Amino acid sequence: MFRKIVVGIDGSKASEDALRLACDIAQKYDSELHLVHTPQPQTVAFAMGAVAGYHTATTMPAPSEVQDAADKIINAGKKIATELGQTITQTHTPHGDPAEELVACAENCAADLIVMGRRGLGQVGALIQGSTSLKVNHLAKCACLSVV
Repeated sequence: MFRKIVVGIDGSKASEDALRLACDIAQKYDSELHLVHTPQPQTVAFAMGAVAGYHTATTMPAPSEVQDAADKIINAGKKIATELGQTITQTHTPHGDPAEELVACAENCAADLIVMGRRGLGQVGALIQGSTSLKVNHLAKCACLSVV
């Protein structure tokens, strides 16, 4: 039923829960798992602002800091999948709008299902732009599962 599953992760608890559910589905259907994380400098800036040594959350991080944060999120996702007995087929870290990049990845790998958290780290931006999960559900040409 689900040969290829794309999972959007952003380091939030909701996205980790979505990955756990996707691993469960992948085990049942022997599916490939693809992890997608779109690094967002604003989210990294916010996280850095909560760390000693950074003066404000509005200081934008260097590209290398954004990439380091993305690598940590992807590696954490791989670790969760491994702990659940699953292998990540491929990881994707495109830059751009998270919803559009998630849908593009699903189309490029011919995914049957996109799994994501309903609310992740982009809650402030969602007040203005709308949520990523809402946009993915609108744009996707495959089944979508939003995890609360």
